[in-house]
Amino acid sequence: MTRAESNAKIDKLIAQLEKEFNADKIIPALMDLREDALKDEDPLLAKSFRLAAEYIKENDCFDHTVEKEENEEGEEFLLEPGSDSENLIYFLQLIKKSENKFNREEIKEMRTFLKLKLY
Repeated sequence: MTRAESNAKIDKLIAQLEKEFNADKIIPALMDLREDALKDEDPLLAKSFRLAAEYIKENDCFDHTVEKEENEEGEEFLLEPGSDSENLIYFLQLIKKSENKFNREEIKEMRTFLKLKLY
């Protein structure tokens, strides 16, 4: 996100998530951040916020994908997903630094995952 006020909203949401995962508070916060993304004319972030909010509303959780990693020998293994709060915090941290091309790629993957799970 490009605006300091949007990043402050993300920080506030992360602080809340560190205490508890409360869908009734998270969904409006995500939709508010979506409005900021629309003002910034960033359709990837706007859609990602909307899909995340819809996913949480429908499932009352944020249990996104299991990730693949490689060890030093080049062998792939699966990482266990974290808690709902941890997963959403990770997602928000990516969005906070969305100007990074690697973060944008991961945001795109998460958006695709959410879209597939919802539709």
